[in-house]
Amino acid sequence: MNQSPFPAPNPSLYTEEEVALLVHTFYAKARKDPSLGPIFEAHVIDWDAHFVQMTNFWSAQLRGTSRFRGAPMPKHIVLPELTAELFERWLQLFQQTTEELGNPSLQQHANAVASFIANRLWQGYQINNYPDQQPVALRIA
Repeated sequence: MNQSPFPAPNPSLYTEEEVALLVHTFYAKARKDPSLGPIFEAHVIDWDAHFVQMTNFWSAQLRGTSRFRGAPMPKHIVLPELTAELFERWLQLFQQTTEELGNPSLQQHANAVASFIANRLWQGYQINNYPDQQPVALRIA
């Protein structure tokens, strides 16, 4: 039984090409974004490797592949000065991207996963960096 808060991965609904297009299109937007771009540019050393890693991650989430190896939380909690607004902007750009791709199943599934992940990373970031404060939830449209 699927205990996940979002749909089970389904390789028949999304192709690897669609997953790769999602990743590349989203990061093209994020890198140009005035608030997110400088953060990504300061912390992503090898964009080709990042694209492979992120494509593997989203392929695992959407198609059920098992190529992803990594731990996103530790990489995010060490970044300086992240805010709820930055996570919300990330989600906004991500949702714009999935809408533009024109696959409603992909849009719904990827957006649900992205919202869950953004909330989990933001909560972990706050707990790690502001242990004396009560975590604040993201405002997600």
